[in-house]
Amino acid sequence: MQSYTCLGVYRSHFHRSLVQGSANHRSLVQGSVRHRLLASSACYSTDSSIHDFDVIVIGGGHAGTEACTAAARVGAKTLLITQNKDTIGEMSCNPSFGGVGKGILVREIDALDGVCGRIADMAGIQFKVLNKSKGPAVYGPRAQIDRKLYKQYLQDYLKDYPNLTIQTGSVADLIFSMDASSECNQNMEGKNAISSLKGIRLESGQEIRAPNVILTTGTFLGGEIHLGLKTWPAGRINENPSIGLSNSLRSAGFRLARLKTGTPARLDKRTINYEGLEVQYGDNPPSPFSYLHTTVPYAEQQVLCHQTRTNPQVHKYIAKHFDQSIHIRETVKGPRYCPSLESKIKRFGDKEGHSIWLEPEGLDSNLVYPNGISNTMPEDIQLSFLRMICGLENVDMVRPAYGVEYDHIDPRELRSTLETKRVGGLFMAGQINGTTGYEEAAAQGVMAGINAGLRALNRAPFILDRSDAYIGVLIDDLTTKGVEEPYRVFTSRSEYRLLLRADNADTRLTRKGYEASVVGKERWASFVSSSERLSFAIQSLSDMRMSALKWRQHGIHSDGEGVKDNGSLRSGVDILSWPNVQLNQFHELIPALKDLDETLASRLLIEGRYKPFLKRQGLEIAALKRDENLKLDVELDYHKMDQLSTEVRQKLSFVRPETLGAAKRVEGMTPAAMVVLMKYVRRSNNDAVKI
Repeated sequence: MQSYTCLGVYRSHFHRSLVQGSANHRSLVQGSVRHRLLASSACYSTDSSIHDFDVIVIGGGHAGTEACTAAARVGAKTLLITQNKDTIGEMSCNPSFGGVGKGILVREIDALDGVCGRIADMAGIQFKVLNKSKGPAVYGPRAQIDRKLYKQYLQDYLKDYPNLTIQTGSVADLIFSMDASSECNQNMEGKNAISSLKGIRLESGQEIRAPNVILTTGTFLGGEIHLGLKTWPAGRINENPSIGLSNSLRSAGFRLARLKTGTPARLDKRTINYEGLEVQYGDNPPSPFSYLHTTVPYAEQQVLCHQTRTNPQVHKYIAKHFDQSIHIRETVKGPRYCPSLESKIKRFGDKEGHSIWLEPEGLDSNLVYPNGISNTMPEDIQLSFLRMICGLENVDMVRPAYGVEYDHIDPRELRSTLETKRVGGLFMAGQINGTTGYEEAAAQGVMAGINAGLRALNRAPFILDRSDAYIGVLIDDLTTKGVEEPYRVFTSRSEYRLLLRADNADTRLTRKGYEASVVGKERWASFVSSSERLSFAIQSLSDMRMSALKWRQHGIHSDGEGVKDNGSLRSGVDILSWPNVQLNQFHELIPALKDLDETLASRLLIEGRYKPFLKRQGLEIAALKRDENLKLDVELDYHKMDQLSTEVRQKLSFVRPETLGAAKRVEGMTPAAMVVLMKYVRRSNNDAVKI
């Protein structure tokens, strides 16, 4: 059992060094260095003889399925616990994946050999790239999904997944290893005497031992459904919530808060009058999410979506019945960027109408998802206002809309690996961390799964920062800023949008994933092949250099007017940044470019278009990282740093940032406080070198 206690032993050694103050700063650094060495080696060790599994994942939603498969790919013996195997991969809200920002997340997950992108391609029934009229940096790949097919394909995919076992059960409790001497216990406010995790206990009484557990409970953690003035415990309609886990987390010292979300009614498409409604067509040919796919099964069977709108009559009717819904109280926050219809009417009282997209739920389903009107009004009021909407005058409501209120933790309690700072081996992913959306959940799931698996195998953690991926932006925002409302990803959240595009997620991430052993042979072979072809094309264009006059003589110029010739030589890649230059103009000069498939040709053109800006952004990133990535010990006792204000000390003590960059993004940090931390880090590093 030594693997459960060694972290506490060295943490307490570090704590004794720390409290001696600045006079013994060298001792503090020695303790810190020793602690970091142990955290990456002996203290992460696991004795397989005393564990049933290396990693247990609780929950079979989008975070859970990515987490369990990622841990298994790394090589960890993994168990997925779910209340019902038949609901694995359930799309409990909208029947779609992707969108602005979110689509890039799906591509990044796929670049790490994740699951949701390839399954979405298999089950997709309409594909469309949003923001196509804008630049490639903000393209938003999106797919309408057949719910039944998605579940079917995903469950089939997981059935024989290597290193993965799936078991039905409800988790009643987490089993902790108790250690009152743990230094981390003493430093973290509200922390009980817990040093690590030993496993889980099911409601049946069965105990399953594992040193790493990932919670992906979605809206089931203390879930409560709201429909009008009626409330009852549930995580999803007709599915029980998880109450015991909430109590376990509270007993471990975690601060839980409440958030809410909702889903609209489901309508019978046979009772909808589509005549006169705006039609949304899919892209032809469709753009798959997965880098492994060049097309999708239902490319020739893409369904149509239709748009209608609410109207002043609907708004007035709902406002009249605000008192009939318990869900719209403002004490619990709902999603700002996907608000309920009640919230829209309250917040935007001057608007004449709000868009509703009528989205088919499947190829052989009569259900329609009315995207944009989630609400929690009583059933009779819902049906009445639906029939006031153009096209829905005679609609039948198959299932009413409802809201869900649920527990979440403060994500500032997490490391950038998504392991909790309070309890070694406990990871969290998805809505439990305060996010909303399948894509955000899946992104956290793949990261938590990778890191839990690596921890089980005594390997270094896998961390993505803000310049690596939108996954890095998401995790950094959560762990440094926390949440007051459900968090969703937007391209505007990133300062590196030109670099973090949907087209180049594999270039950014697949090699990193391969080095962490989370990318399989098929994915790696595909990536190497496409990378070599793209690199050859870029090199061919780079090697061809001529003056602007010479390029013009070959029929390559900008806007028909050419570019002023100052005698300097310009490469073919430079020329791609000229307005309106297309790749086919180079085919006579470089015939090999004709052999590029459409996807690689598009990527090559984008790289050329953005080259001047990417070079500048690369320099900015390099300069920023020099200080950004300087490490801070998460167990640093900020209360001993008298140069910091009381407010800053309190915030740093709660968040416990892992790097100087993360500390800078903590709310309330001042330039003066950053100077103090910078001096501390530099002094610590100098002393560590002397050691």
